[in-house]
Amino acid sequence: MKYNLSDICDYVRGKVDVASLIYENYISTENMISNKGGITSASSLPSVAQTQSFQVGDILVSNIRPYFKKIWFAEFNGGCSNDVLVLRAKDGISKKFLYYVLTDDTFFNYSMLTSKGTKMPRGDKAAIMKYEVPGFTYKEQEKIAKILEAFDKKIQLNSNINDNLAA
Repeated sequence: MKYNLSDICDYVRGKVDVASLIYENYISTENMISNKGGITSASSLPSVAQTQSFQVGDILVSNIRPYFKKIWFAEFNGGCSNDVLVLRAKDGISKKFLYYVLTDDTFFNYSMLTSKGTKMPRGDKAAIMKYEVPGFTYKEQEKIAKILEAFDKKIQLNSNINDNLAA
């Protein structure tokens, strides 16, 4: 069985005061790392009074140039630019499973195919919510997510070892 993305998550629409943000909890397309590399600290904060908010467990995806594959699983609460989509799993859906569904290259390819514009393509928010995802029970979602998370931790450990060896 397959579902549309809209069946398992929603876009987050909340706001947060920029005055309450710091460089470490503000996310923009500039401080998201390509190829699913996570985030770094922001170099500046926006000059508006409020910006989009996110919470721990939300999935942030850069909506500009989807081919850069910028995605991050929120590990803290904060705010982000309007060029970042914030997706939140619905009740009964594993947050980590949703994250792994969205880290698949198939999602980014779909986002590019349905994007608008050529020089700086943007994902079509309505089309993104029509992306088809596999239908698994919550228990199956959790099993899949735990397996993939174990691989991610091993990859991170190996990267850290390689960095130490290079230093």
